[in-house]
Amino acid sequence: MRVEIWTDINCPFCYIGKARFEQALDAFPHKEQVEVVHRSFELDPTVPRETTGLVVPHIAEKYGISREQAAANEQGLGRQAGELGLPYLTEGRDYGNSFDLHRLLHLAHDKGLQDAMIDALYRGNFADEASVFADQEHVVRLAVEAGLDEGEVRAVLADPEAYADAVRADEREAAELGATGVPFFVLDRTYGVSGAQPAEVFTQALTQAWGDRSPLTVIDGADGGDTCGPDGCAVPQA
Repeated sequence: MRVEIWTDINCPFCYIGKARFEQALDAFPHKEQVEVVHRSFELDPTVPRETTGLVVPHIAEKYGISREQAAANEQGLGRQAGELGLPYLTEGRDYGNSFDLHRLLHLAHDKGLQDAMIDALYRGNFADEASVFADQEHVVRLAVEAGLDEGEVRAVLADPEAYADAVRADEREAAELGATGVPFFVLDRTYGVSGAQPAEVFTQALTQAWGDRSPLTVIDGADGGDTCGPDGCAVPQA
């Protein structure tokens, strides 16, 4: 069975949702027969490359809330991440254009290192002081730590067309599947799970999708799942 996950490095719910999905996958009796592929979804492709802004004032402006409220929201996300054992920098984190990061994820896929690469980028964005959006050397270090060849990484970053078509194809496919926010999980092109759902929802989806072939059905938990979309991320309650 193949599970495809549309995601963006900017998205905190993608970071949290991946960990919750992996909790379910680890307990799934057919885990060794499940292939996980990460697909590209840019939350805001209009952000200029190698420019960044701070997350807290950005959230405050986007949702019309105070910076204190935005900071409290980041603290809430940090607590959610902490419950999963994930490091989360609640102050000073930035956002930016993720297109080049997605291109590197496609390189990593070709090398069989995509999962390690996306974990490295998540760590770089949510736990490291250095920026994955404006500090290319930091991105190179993360890629090498994930197992990629430094020369190949630099060659992809130097060529803006390398894997660009693959990123755009993923984004077109997301639109065709009806994904308006991320994370968005598609299991064997049979079931879709939208948002950072609880692990038990992913368990349900894995169980139902195993051996089942039917038109895509979106499974929602009782309380829904938080997502990030083109207009921003859902603002969690502090």
